[in-house]
Amino acid sequence: MIPLLHDFTDETVLVFGGGSVGARKARRFAREAEVIVVSPSFDGEFGDSELVRDAPDAEAIQEWVDRTEPALVVAATDDASINETVEQAAREVGALVNRTDRSDATGEDRPIDDVVVPATIRDDPVVVSVSTGGASPAVSRYLRQEIESDIEGAGAMAELTGKLRGELREGSPSPSERRDAVRAVVNSSDVWKALRTRTSKGRKVAEDVIQEEFGETHGGEQ
Repeated sequence: MIPLLHDFTDETVLVFGGGSVGARKARRFAREAEVIVVSPSFDGEFGDSELVRDAPDAEAIQEWVDRTEPALVVAATDDASINETVEQAAREVGALVNRTDRSDATGEDRPIDDVVVPATIRDDPVVVSVSTGGASPAVSRYLRQEIESDIEGAGAMAELTGKLRGELREGSPSPSERRDAVRAVVNSSDVWKALRTRTSKGRKVAEDVIQEEFGETHGGEQ
């Protein structure tokens, strides 16, 4: 499997199953998408999702998929036959499919429109995802916990260096100088320390790093 990031803004995600797994999936996708959860009962927190109390048969499942035109369908019930029906209905309309009862240690023979939802660490706009291809969610969760502390401040660093790149471009240094300047900032333990302690000095420390690197300040406040 090849990992990709998918923007679900203005898309619909249709979830069948109102248990803890369905709730977790709904919360995840409700960050961006319009999420509709169809289930005869609900257990847990579903975030900003639309909950529909229903126990649809095969025909009704297809009608739900046809009517909502989802980008992704999640089969999260505790009944394998229902999940199979949900999967088939989704494939009929070309939607992506996430079956929560499918675990495949090798990833072989997995349909090309299958989706494995990885363990995710966020420090916006930085996103780091870990997946075992569905073989061991426990390993994914463990690695996520290990990585969380390592990326502290990464979001602030991404935003800071993004602004500096634009300012350096306006200051007309060569592309190689811009790359070297940004790399110097990213590799600076002093900048990371300032960002992780959430002080207001991160920008100033970064500018000092660039000035030390090139002997003058490119972009930013003069």
